[in-house]
Amino acid sequence: MSDLTLVLLAAGNSTRFKVPVKKQWLRIGHDPLWLYVTNRIKESLPEASIILSAHPDEIPFIRSMCDFTIVAGGETRQQSLKNALNEVKTPYVMVSDIARACIDPDLISRLLEHKGVADTIVPALDVHDTVVYDDKTIEREKVKRIQTPQLSRTDVLRRALETDVEFTDESSAVVASGGTRYFVLGDPRAAKITHTADTASLECLSSPSSVVFTGNGFDVHPFEEAKPMVLGGINIESSFGFKAHSDGDVAIHALIDALLGAACLGDIGMLFPDTDNAYKNIDSKQLLVRCVEKLHNFGFVILHADITIIAQAPKIAPYKEQMRSTLASLLHIPPARLNVKATTTEHLGFIGRKEGIGVIATASVHYFDWKNG
Repeated sequence: MSDLTLVLLAAGNSTRFKVPVKKQWLRIGHDPLWLYVTNRIKESLPEASIILSAHPDEIPFIRSMCDFTIVAGGETRQQSLKNALNEVKTPYVMVSDIARACIDPDLISRLLEHKGVADTIVPALDVHDTVVYDDKTIEREKVKRIQTPQLSRTDVLRRALETDVEFTDESSAVVASGGTRYFVLGDPRAAKITHTADTASLECLSSPSSVVFTGNGFDVHPFEEAKPMVLGGINIESSFGFKAHSDGDVAIHALIDALLGAACLGDIGMLFPDTDNAYKNIDSKQLLVRCVEKLHNFGFVILHADITIIAQAPKIAPYKEQMRSTLASLLHIPPARLNVKATTTEHLGFIGRKEGIGVIATASVHYFDWKNG
């Protein structure tokens, strides 16, 4: 059994990345960045336990893609690390950031070769440019660029983080608490992705797959007298609306399920459970906006949608173009890539008896192409 646990930090919000996709969900082929980076390091540490810190909202979807131990991240990098350290059972821990994507096996080997030399083993690069601090030129020979992964004694690192002081890397916390640090040669290729332009220089990252994914959704709601009818995101002239926890917009509900199905992100009940009073009588357009945002965050771009409304009453034809325009805007696609159809059941069944409406929706998505903008 290995005496080492690998901790990967992937709970950040990517606020400096400036694209809709969170950087940990950029696709390398089919793999999101967090999975690609973890598997890449795992090849050099085949016996190590693996712990991944992730945003709490993303944990159910991450669990469906791997068998690593997943812990909820905190408000800061340091809190995320502390949460992960609670699960570490080995005497040594190697910590890195998912944003540091192209970590070479030789860098891992240099860290392991010096395990035990100090409380923390750190890859670092010399600075070759002139360095000015507070308007004073300082000796660049005394300046180092610190990288991850960093290899530390688990007990020392735990104690070092028992503080309210926020550190940007593990070794700074260890040294501040009286521990020892040893530098090994870093690697310029182990650059960190902070801004969108940083991806251009990372040769280890291949383009996302160009495959298109399709999902379907189906929903039904019964009518309720003396309630406003909202369908396809617009108000419909009718003496009855839908019996539902939300506003009952059955077209949007089916569309949300189609989008989530295409992206393999569960279903509308997982995202917006009808047991949650936060969604009581909510405008379903708000739910669709949140769904679209989640797809974008997870690295998907919406390509197309097709909706079939099955209703004996009311008449849908007068509203189809307005629905099309409204829904396309919410999906951030041209109306030409969203279709709305209507049909009846020829008076058969509960729909034919004018007791409710059913909707079938289909949607297609593809990965965000971060490589080619």
